[in-house]
Amino acid sequence: MSGPSTFQPKNPVLKWIERRLPIFGLVHSSFVAYPTPRNLNYWWTFGGILSFMLGVQIVTGVILAMHYTPHADLAFNSVEAIVRDVDYGWLLRYLHSNGASMFFIAVYIHMLRGLYYGSYKEPREILWILGVIIYLLMMATGFMGYVLPWGQMSFWGATVITNLFSAIPYFGESIVTLLWGGYSVGNPTLNRFFSLHYLLPFVIAGVVVLHVWALHVAGQNNPAGVEPKSSKDTVPFTPYATIKDGFGLACFILFYFWFVFYIPNYLGDPDNYIPANPGVTPPHIVPEWYYLPFYAILRSIPDKLAGVVAMFSAILVLAFLPWLDSAKTRSMRYRPLAKQCFWIFVGVCLGLGYLGAKPPEGVYVIAGRILTACYFAYFLIVLPILSRIEKPRAVPNSIADDVLGKKKSVVASALAVIGVAGLLALDSGSTARASDHGSTPPSMSWSFAGPFGKFDQGQLQRGYKVYKEVCAACHSMNLVHYRNLTDPGGPGLSIAQAEALAAEIQVKDGPNDAGDMFERPGRIADKFPSPFPNENAARAANGGAAPPDLSLMAKARGYERGFPQFIFDAFTQFQEKGPNYIHALLTGFEDTPPEGFKLPDGSTYNRYFPGHAMKMPNVLSDDQVTYDDGAPQNVDQYAKDVAAFLMWAAEPKLEERKRLGFQVMIFMVILAGLLYFTKRAVWADAH
Repeated sequence: MSGPSTFQPKNPVLKWIERRLPIFGLVHSSFVAYPTPRNLNYWWTFGGILSFMLGVQIVTGVILAMHYTPHADLAFNSVEAIVRDVDYGWLLRYLHSNGASMFFIAVYIHMLRGLYYGSYKEPREILWILGVIIYLLMMATGFMGYVLPWGQMSFWGATVITNLFSAIPYFGESIVTLLWGGYSVGNPTLNRFFSLHYLLPFVIAGVVVLHVWALHVAGQNNPAGVEPKSSKDTVPFTPYATIKDGFGLACFILFYFWFVFYIPNYLGDPDNYIPANPGVTPPHIVPEWYYLPFYAILRSIPDKLAGVVAMFSAILVLAFLPWLDSAKTRSMRYRPLAKQCFWIFVGVCLGLGYLGAKPPEGVYVIAGRILTACYFAYFLIVLPILSRIEKPRAVPNSIADDVLGKKKSVVASALAVIGVAGLLALDSGSTARASDHGSTPPSMSWSFAGPFGKFDQGQLQRGYKVYKEVCAACHSMNLVHYRNLTDPGGPGLSIAQAEALAAEIQVKDGPNDAGDMFERPGRIADKFPSPFPNENAARAANGGAAPPDLSLMAKARGYERGFPQFIFDAFTQFQEKGPNYIHALLTGFEDTPPEGFKLPDGSTYNRYFPGHAMKMPNVLSDDQVTYDDGAPQNVDQYAKDVAAFLMWAAEPKLEERKRLGFQVMIFMVILAGLLYFTKRAVWADAH
């Protein structure tokens, strides 16, 4: 990309193509012969990782779009149909949804590396600005993608964020109406977002090409921040950088797949497993974790317009960094004051991320304003002043000298890893938000827990029985078919058994040839029936509150784990939050509320329910359901069995996911090991 290629193919076919379209020469000069500084550390591998993640997001997104329905009435169920009914649809969805988080983790590391080593300084200003544009496009793309499942949090997130444009003088209301396609977030909004979410990744890919082009013209920066002066300072991109990036990518994929196969919902919001409901606002609206610092800045400003300006300015200020920091020394390794300020800035960003997940009240607002001031002060005050007063240490004469004399970067690297881990950890505060419970439910022992956990078929069959005889009187489960009872990893019923169960129900069908509706016996392909013909009838029969559908109850409900459990949850694959909560609710009823607690009329006291007053009565009692396998017939056993069954209903591919995940992880560990030893052999003559 930086000039005429020296590539001279010997193959006649390649020669013929090269004379007419020198694409092989372009690839050779860009990714084979391209001179790479010898002293690059592993923080530079995140450029390649980002390219890989962009490819993953585009490929998985295109396939998901083949099955997704961008309609307000169908979007939520179409996403669940992908996970449940499409072959490996669960894998595609989890690769895409977790891929977005991995994309942002990689880009934040990439940006922080650029800040630390001064990669924005002359002659790389255009390269840096293109990176900021990519980041802005990523934020827009990620936001629109977050809305597409049409869950409760994504719907209200879209409502809040799009409403921000109304703060723009004169044109704000028109812009909001244009975005919505009407007077509120609805079907036109969803269609617009789907269209743009599909388009923008290709725009990102185009800007990435410009970014890489600019990189190959200006050359790569390096940890020492000095330009290559001789051939001793550089090595060819292939095999040196290629194998090093390959090893780094393999390690990152291991990290990525840990989330995909073992904790796929860890970085998501439980409320998004509830269909969007314009009539019910979530108690606390929080965006995805990668927007939290900017969301905190938005909420720190009391004026709406000023908050919007501050939020966007927090990103745009990055584009002016080449002129705000005029220090001649690039790398902060040789700028002691700037290095300390940089780590303080990282702490400020993490603090803003934490505050963005908290309610905008009390001390959180004050802390948010202080950290917002610190954020802007870093760019507008600290860096300009340091450029004038700081006396940096002597930098190496060449990259070769730096290679022979450094070993200290490990400390900085470890600190950055801790920072990223902290960012992930803070995210958990936004993912486990069905909180505000008076008591934390006890943690039960579940057969499906852990990396090799499986559902207990006997327990699922008992749980189905409890659901059918108790829960089905009020609750629906409209995402589960009778045929699912025969699926591998489920209750293990035979087809004949499932057909017999389906035949017990009557399904309204039609119209027939005469144009009349009629009722027929259920079939194995039918979904579990709802006990009520519509929501109004359900509300009328249950004191005004429609009983929730139980298909996703185990994913949509939970409780806050708090510090430090949520950190360990990422390693222990804890996914029992929902079942624990369901079991606790069913066993947490008390006939007499505590002294001083005023129980509203028509409510029952439950020590685990938010506010402790719930409309649902205590529906379980000992010896209520007859078990044939000798299991105890008491409330505790009933609650545990039905909670396990609802966990299966919410995650029917759990066993398949873990089984495939184990195989993939073993393969990736072996591959990473082979790449590591290959990299050592290749780099042995370079260091």
